[in-house]
Amino acid sequence: MLRQVLHRGLRTCFSRLGHFIASHPVFFASAPVLISILLGASFSRYQVEESVEHLLAPQHSLAKIERNLVNSLFPVNRSKHRLYSDLQTPGRYGRVIVTSFQKANMLDQHHTDLILKLHAAVTRIQVPRPGFNYTFAHICILNNDKTCIVDDIVHVLEELKNARATNRTNFAITYPITHLKDGRAVYNGHQLGGVTVHSKDRVKSAEAVQLTYYLQSINSLNDMVAERWESSFCDTVRLFQKSNSKVKMYPYTSSSLREDFQKTSRVSERYLVTSLILVVTMAILCCSMQDCVRSKPWLGLLGLVTISLATLTAAGIINLTGGKYNSTFLGVPFVMLGHGLYGTFEMLSSWRKTREDQHVKERTAEVYADSMLSFSLTTAMYLVTFGIGASPFTNIEAARIFCCNSCIAIFFNYLYVLSFYGSSLVFTGYIENNYQHSIFCRKVPKPEALQEKPAWYRFLLTARFSEDTTEGEEANTYESHLLVCFLKRYYCDWITNTYVKPFVVLFYLIYISFALMGYLQVSEGSDLSNIVATATQTIEYTTAQQKYFSNYSPVIGFYIYESIEYWNTSVQEDVLEYTKGFVRISWFESYLNYLRKLNVSTGLPKKNFTDMLRNSFLKAPQFSHFQEDIIFSKKYNDEVDVVASRMFLVAKTMETNREELYDLLETLRRLSVTSKVKFIVFNPSFVYMDRYASSLGAPLHNSCISALFLLFFSAFLVADSLINVWLTLTVVSVEFGVIGFMTLWKVELDCISVLCLIYGINYTIDNCAPLLSTFVLGKDFTRTKWVKNALEVHGVAILQSYLCYLVGLIPLAAVPSNLTCTLFRCLFLIAFVTFFHCFAILPVILTFLPPSKKKRKEKKNPENREEIECVEMVDIDSTRVVDQITTV
Repeated sequence: MLRQVLHRGLRTCFSRLGHFIASHPVFFASAPVLISILLGASFSRYQVEESVEHLLAPQHSLAKIERNLVNSLFPVNRSKHRLYSDLQTPGRYGRVIVTSFQKANMLDQHHTDLILKLHAAVTRIQVPRPGFNYTFAHICILNNDKTCIVDDIVHVLEELKNARATNRTNFAITYPITHLKDGRAVYNGHQLGGVTVHSKDRVKSAEAVQLTYYLQSINSLNDMVAERWESSFCDTVRLFQKSNSKVKMYPYTSSSLREDFQKTSRVSERYLVTSLILVVTMAILCCSMQDCVRSKPWLGLLGLVTISLATLTAAGIINLTGGKYNSTFLGVPFVMLGHGLYGTFEMLSSWRKTREDQHVKERTAEVYADSMLSFSLTTAMYLVTFGIGASPFTNIEAARIFCCNSCIAIFFNYLYVLSFYGSSLVFTGYIENNYQHSIFCRKVPKPEALQEKPAWYRFLLTARFSEDTTEGEEANTYESHLLVCFLKRYYCDWITNTYVKPFVVLFYLIYISFALMGYLQVSEGSDLSNIVATATQTIEYTTAQQKYFSNYSPVIGFYIYESIEYWNTSVQEDVLEYTKGFVRISWFESYLNYLRKLNVSTGLPKKNFTDMLRNSFLKAPQFSHFQEDIIFSKKYNDEVDVVASRMFLVAKTMETNREELYDLLETLRRLSVTSKVKFIVFNPSFVYMDRYASSLGAPLHNSCISALFLLFFSAFLVADSLINVWLTLTVVSVEFGVIGFMTLWKVELDCISVLCLIYGINYTIDNCAPLLSTFVLGKDFTRTKWVKNALEVHGVAILQSYLCYLVGLIPLAAVPSNLTCTLFRCLFLIAFVTFFHCFAILPVILTFLPPSKKKRKEKKNPENREEIECVEMVDIDSTRVVDQITTV
């Protein structure tokens, strides 16, 4: 009883609101436009988010804490030769992979000379500044002898060239660790790719060589020069490529990921314009009909204007509050399109159900009472789900900003639909009541006045006048609309046919089977190349790197941050045991083996250890360059203590297998907690991977919980709680299918797909809630009768919004970007699966599942008959007003 009272009370409130808006249409039409112009004007000076890590890396992660600890122990300027794969922070750098189209050996004389020429050309790059020209020597990271640090592979190639010049045959390159003539052991696993080896790891050939140039960025001027040097670096590599067409070069810099991420916005512009044109065309066609008076093409256009005004207002607010634009915002217009268009089409559908002999204000009040309650509940669902995604509980900044922007846009869209679109409905209502043309707004003459006009003229002015129709025909004045006619005369009878139902059920079982198959193969995607434009430096470089340099994982720093008893044999064995199975590419293995040879059984006393450390180990030529991997502290008695140390590990694993690398990280983390030696492991890629799965699933998880909570809470507002039960089951079925088919379509669970899934919850409720509400609340007759009635009442609005949404998505599939590809596939699946449920699954299942519809026949009593006297009055404008007097 309470639910019915609340339901009637809300309908009454919306009815009065509609009457009030219809009484002041000019104000409610102009206010949203002025607000949008004022707030949207600030968007002309929007800022672009520069940091990809800030957007896509988890905000609160253990990897960031570990990075701060590593930077405090071993600053970058102490790393020197240990710059394997950007061990601590990416910084500024230029990188190039050199390979051949014919899979030639890049270590032969011709290609060795070519690579060294490229190296010389890179080091000669100049960045002009007022009064000075900066070269690589001015901005490079310096060694102890004040020379630039370059990749060790350059020294290897120089020694190889000298050996060939002097006809020395004893020089050999080993893989993945080789030795230089000064005795240093250097790791080349990430500098040589596609390697073929002889016995004892001697390199026979290599299909690719990678060179890296690290730059300083210690202040703003230095960072600006380094950024321009990176741009010149890419230009130099491209010019070198043109003059040497037999080799292929893949340049990459620290700015490439950011530039390619934002490039999606630029390459999407013309496709979005095409999408807008298609949606406008389809919206106008969906609102048009042959009757030139009752046709509403302007309302189709004004519905899109309403959505655009809300989106512009939200963009202005985000910009004024310090928000920055990024390419994930491309999905916001499609979120608005799905929700906003259905609300406007539902209002138009409610308008068609009102009586034409009513005043415009009364018709508007009925429209608001009929459609605004469901639209308000679905809007509240959007605000809650996206609001939870915009909360601090969301650990991915890109997802949080997207949800925040969507919340603001949806809120203003709701206000603008109530005001701007409602006022537009009032204006078109007056045009209809005055029998004016829906496009040209001129008075439509009577049919007899058009007899002498051409056929095309009569076609454009086709209209049905109310005085020419009988009472039975008056209710069917809108049946000339193509979609209304299709649903009422053909589709509703076909889908509820007894012979069609078994095939629909069978098709649903097939749908569930394939969805389950895909659901069991869901994988989290943390590959950053999935969010950039295609045919870019990032994609080309990443593809080449995965092809040639995936034999070993990224270099992992192993940092011991306590003073341990290095002289103790058991400690030495523990450290070597923890790093068992890895390729050690630093001082630790040689250092500990050196200690073990001195005294394996008893271990060294601390006094002997410190003396050896000062006098023997650090002064040995083969170990002198490892001083940067040890932090010393001197005590009062001149003893030396090691307070921290590090070494670098490489696992024999596939870098393309992100799950395997994530499992490796978690294994090392667990080991660091339970081990006797306090250590941490770190690589910059861990910042993106650390807890990525949990951080990624958090907004979806929280949104699902909030959606279920709101469905439970709204059970007290809707007339029947069974509506929410059916709605919950439908949402689960749609989301399950979308996740499954998304996986089968090779879409990983990343930031973009999770945001789409959050939207999918709301899109399903948007389209299915009115159908279920009409069916559940229906009394008398049969289930089949009420299924048909629900489709006739709400099916047109669903079909109209689906067609507009679909034509808007189609151009998105052609955008050359991985981000928009993911966006298209997810949104298309959401729309298609929801449409399948609305027009096939629900109409069939509801015909034989609860609630039951008991057919009750009223007893006809002659004493209780109603007598209705109709008095018809016709004014001079041929506007009919019917006054009904009922007596019992």
